[in-house]
Amino acid sequence: MTENRAARIEAKLREAFSPDALIVKDQSHLHAGHAGAKDGRGHFEIQIVADAFADSSRIQSHRLVYEALGSMMTSDIHALSIRASAKNADHSE
Repeated sequence: MTENRAARIEAKLREAFSPDALIVKDQSHLHAGHAGAKDGRGHFEIQIVADAFADSSRIQSHRLVYEALGSMMTSDIHALSIRASAKNADHSE
């Protein structure tokens, strides 16, 4: 089921951003037994490079990702680590 969720996350992000690069990692297995994961939602890491993030702050970029994922944020995802940038962005933060 979590593998299916990772694929759904990837599909939603590809549709919303047409990214130059996208990696979605399911890290739910690292949080087995964690109190926040007991409801069955997963832990995921996203690395995405897309033009949509060119003029966005980190907070704005995260909000764009949350918006693209929609209801998955409350139904499927417990925790989400996001690294979002534009193709030629400075990664020195």
